[in-house]
Amino acid sequence: MSTLLDSWSRDIRHAGRTLRRAPGFAAVCIGTLGLAIGVSAGMFGVVNTVLLDPLPYANADRLMYVAASAPGSDLPEEFGVGQEFYVTYREQSRLLQEAALFNSFTSTLRTDDRVERVRMSAPTYNLFATLGAVPVLGRLPVEADEDRVVVLSYGLWQWWFGGDSTVIGKSYQVSGASRQVIGVMAPEFGFPTEDTQLWFPIPVRAENITPGRFGGDMVARAAPGVSPQAIATELTTLSKRIPARFGGSANYLQLIEQHRAVVRPLQTELLGDIASSLWVLLAAVCGVLVIACANVANLFIVRADGRQREMAVRSAIGAGRAQLVRVQMAEAFVIALSAGALAVVLALIVLPIFLRAAPAGIPRLASVHVDVPTLLFALGAAVLAAIACGFAPALRSSAPNLLSLREGGRGATRRRHWGRDALVVGQTALALVLLISSGLLIRSYGKLSSVDPGYTTKDIFTFQIAPEQANLKDGPSYAQFVLTFMDRLRALPGVESVGLVENVPLDEGLSAGPFRREDQAGDPDAGTQLSSTFAAADYFQTMEIAVLAGRPFTREDNISTLGNVVISKSAAERLWPGQHAIGRRLQRTDGEDWHTVVGVVEDVMQSDFREAGEALVYFPMVGPTPTSWWLASPAYVVKTARAEAIAPAIREIVREIAPEAPMYRAYTMDELARRSMVRLSFTHARAEQLAIWRGRRVRDDVRGDDGGDGGHRTAGELPAGAACVHGGSDRVHARGVRPAHIAHA
Repeated sequence: MSTLLDSWSRDIRHAGRTLRRAPGFAAVCIGTLGLAIGVSAGMFGVVNTVLLDPLPYANADRLMYVAASAPGSDLPEEFGVGQEFYVTYREQSRLLQEAALFNSFTSTLRTDDRVERVRMSAPTYNLFATLGAVPVLGRLPVEADEDRVVVLSYGLWQWWFGGDSTVIGKSYQVSGASRQVIGVMAPEFGFPTEDTQLWFPIPVRAENITPGRFGGDMVARAAPGVSPQAIATELTTLSKRIPARFGGSANYLQLIEQHRAVVRPLQTELLGDIASSLWVLLAAVCGVLVIACANVANLFIVRADGRQREMAVRSAIGAGRAQLVRVQMAEAFVIALSAGALAVVLALIVLPIFLRAAPAGIPRLASVHVDVPTLLFALGAAVLAAIACGFAPALRSSAPNLLSLREGGRGATRRRHWGRDALVVGQTALALVLLISSGLLIRSYGKLSSVDPGYTTKDIFTFQIAPEQANLKDGPSYAQFVLTFMDRLRALPGVESVGLVENVPLDEGLSAGPFRREDQAGDPDAGTQLSSTFAAADYFQTMEIAVLAGRPFTREDNISTLGNVVISKSAAERLWPGQHAIGRRLQRTDGEDWHTVVGVVEDVMQSDFREAGEALVYFPMVGPTPTSWWLASPAYVVKTARAEAIAPAIREIVREIAPEAPMYRAYTMDELARRSMVRLSFTHARAEQLAIWRGRRVRDDVRGDDGGDGGHRTAGELPAGAACVHGGSDRVHARGVRPAHIAHA
């Protein structure tokens, strides 16, 4: 062993001296391999952290996401559960040890000298026990706490409270109510999203449940050794018992008969289709590494051919074939290990660039860094690259032609280089696959760019505020405040028009529910599933949403409680196919008020540029009576050529008229569109690449699943001022509880 190590040490020193005499060859090989290994190592770091590392919870492999489906119903293919399912599953399941409901939304946190809009969650009290999480300070909620307590994230505790342990026991205004801080979670705890800043429990009482309010997210802890399929079978059976306890309409009973539980690992749910996208990217960069190795192997073959006389001399003086292979492999290892060192440096540079370019919504991306597994991957790739690049040329030249030693000999005889030809063919094939994949990505981006979403994204600035003034006591008073605020916005230089909407396209999803026509008033089970939102002022004009019939909302619609609505073209066709919708009335099946259609507008793509236009009902900012509803934190849309630079001027107006209200979720629509296209190009091109690699035919359009639920019914109410966030970039949010963003009297 000592002799072998001495031999390798001697050969490596000799290889170093030899390569110093061929700096061009060494630089090209090290640079080529270093770049390829560096990119591959960086991509492996992402895959390892995001996909391979387990979730930071106890026995994370037993955590399951629970949803529902109802084949044959008018509900989406998959939707969230209702509270009656949660109670039934917790009490009767033998395969689940614990289960909890959760959601995700933004709302206001206020202390004596500060107010901010932050991401929150209002789960059932047992969420932390279900996940197996423990606090680093204080305690966790118990059922008796009701909704009076709050648990802080470690990040919020450090950022807002400076890590002060005396925060435990103090009360602050959280989402419109005073809640006492009882605990601080560990730094690694971030559920359902990494940016969730605090949690406060919402009680669920069986006696207060109204069946049929679907849309809730559920996480459950399975018993050891139980498969998701077995759990789904058990929960489907348990769901059939729900009507006996909670009742429900005939339509609900039919839905229960159609119901099928959906169960999958929580990690799969959180990752969604991001997992296959990242695997494809890793495969692509590894393909680049293979091409780089083939290029360098060709250079080694050329170098070996030029050293035939040297190898013949070594053989003539007694060097065996193994020694000749070792001499040349030593050069390959020096090249590859030098490339590996360069790769680590490049990974440190490339990884932050990739993380900035990656689409939003990839979980745990912020935790990615060059760690020990990444370094080991780089080392392993370097060793494999040395073998791939050097072994075949070394083996081939280890049997030199001794005739090359004759004076005037021409060295090696001419012969066909089958190995080199095979490398060229392999390089060409891999390069062609990568070229096609790049073309698909460009094509996807081009198609997404040319889609007409039903609105404009040019020169639009959007933001939200959440004023909490004592005089805003009912719908008309709140509407007057909002309309006066919009008058101030219109007076800003360069502002063309201003409107407001509850759910900004490309930024937030929609709530949905069944609506009935006036001729269906006597049928409690009649209803058509439609999405809904709230709008006011010049929203349609500002967003350039075409008015196809009737009129948009006027100022009077939002201050005189007329009970008018505007609907989209698809909603009109579903409710009154082949008929005029203007002047007709509709009603939510879970409400009492009837609303008159005064306008029909073009459909809009709400979540992304692949989906069909929404069948949508636009309600005015206030309800038919002063205390029916009013928007607590609408999103304002401002049409101006100064969209990129108008935020400071708007912030000054906000400080003047509502100093207690934080301004948040401020974007340009162009920015939201760019984010959406990057995200969709990322996933859509990945699907096309997979199809090509698997030999499948690819459709020529860019539409597919909308990435959201598109029609979940409300599971419950969030506190006033809470704004639930949904969209294709975040699967947890996309299936989150979807309450109307309304302050109820």
